[in-house]
Amino acid sequence: MKPKLLSFATVGALMASTVIAEDIRFWTTEEQPERLARQQQMAEDFTAATGHNVEVIPVTESDLATRATAAFAAGDLPDVIYHPLSYALPWVEAGILDPDAATDVIEALGGDTFAPGALGMAAFGDGYASVPVDGWTQMVVYRKDLFDAAGLEPPSTYANVLAALEKLHNPPDTYGFVAATKVDENFMSQVLEHVFLANGVSPVGPNGAQPLDVKKTTEVLDFYKAIAQASPPGELYWDQSRSLYFSGNAAMIIWSPFILDELAGLRDSAPPTINDDPTSRELASKTGIVTNFAGPSNPDGAAWASVSYFGITNDADTDTAVEFVKFSMNEGYTETLAIAPEGKFPVRNGTAEDPDMFSEAWSKLEVGVDRKAPLADLYPAEMIAEIVAGLDVAQRWGVAEGQLALASKMLGSQVVNRVVREYIDGQIDAAAAIEKMNEELAAVQ
Repeated sequence: MKPKLLSFATVGALMASTVIAEDIRFWTTEEQPERLARQQQMAEDFTAATGHNVEVIPVTESDLATRATAAFAAGDLPDVIYHPLSYALPWVEAGILDPDAATDVIEALGGDTFAPGALGMAAFGDGYASVPVDGWTQMVVYRKDLFDAAGLEPPSTYANVLAALEKLHNPPDTYGFVAATKVDENFMSQVLEHVFLANGVSPVGPNGAQPLDVKKTTEVLDFYKAIAQASPPGELYWDQSRSLYFSGNAAMIIWSPFILDELAGLRDSAPPTINDDPTSRELASKTGIVTNFAGPSNPDGAAWASVSYFGITNDADTDTAVEFVKFSMNEGYTETLAIAPEGKFPVRNGTAEDPDMFSEAWSKLEVGVDRKAPLADLYPAEMIAEIVAGLDVAQRWGVAEGQLALASKMLGSQVVNRVVREYIDGQIDAAAAIEKMNEELAAVQ
């Protein structure tokens, strides 16, 4: 292996510029100073344990594809890349990643210790394109106190949500839901994909675009229209949904787990306003969450997830890269999750010997910005378990069919957002909406 040189720097501090021969290079998109510092510490822990040095190199996520392609062409890829799901299969097919190395890591750690959903999304042939590291699942966030008082079941199904709207929608004091309706916001795309997945509907099949199932899609459209009608008027996205929930004026919203520390009054830039104390944990104590959401035609439901991976490249010092990834997912895994615990759910709950080791350690990691506290101090154990369990059934359009790239383009086209908005505004009926989506999505290349 050719030597790789770097002046080692710990983020935020000045150190002597001693030139060190690096054994491997690690690209990471977690480039914020505090997160880089934690990754540097993890690399130093690996060095102390193994004698192998690691150069931690921050890469802006929007530049990742361009830099990887250029490095591949030059035969100068790093050894390990931390990357989002969207690159896993395309990079294997392009020859950038080494699936045999990733599979070796997973088999050595024990495939049954990984969340099945996160692992399945990286499946490639008889192995895996990359090693799942962490992820988060989109959540239905709801006022558990109001649900309990009204004798309602958690909003884990279309039917349960609709039943809750009947009892809790009382505007302007309380809106039953705050649905995403702003067509040009990616937030609406994300929420809609979750709702479609919940009912087992996808616009892609193994061979590319496929017509939407009429019965299932009609159920999706009717459900989304119902929650939109129980929402405030206007162009709604993540901002209004959070604000109305925080003020106590919404019974249900769909949001990412990055709301969890804010709910508990730990972030001054987004305080709960349900009472006069912006640091209050009252709203967190009244909140429940659902990750696996089901429609009438898909009783098993689905959880929408964002998962990140360690990819070992074809230019790597494979043995050392495998050792580093194994360390990061085992001895160093708690430190890996500590980079941002509120958005890094463990994809390994534990080891064969201690099945809950990592999920328990993760629940005790501190979250927050202006104030900090462990998730386990903020939310009950059953809610923590629900958060982690979402990755077991994680799904995304196109993953199982090998059509993630096409599905991503379809979402990016905002065809689904636009046509669903036309339907909930009463401009077209369900049959016309499905026909229009099929026609326009089929044209996406």
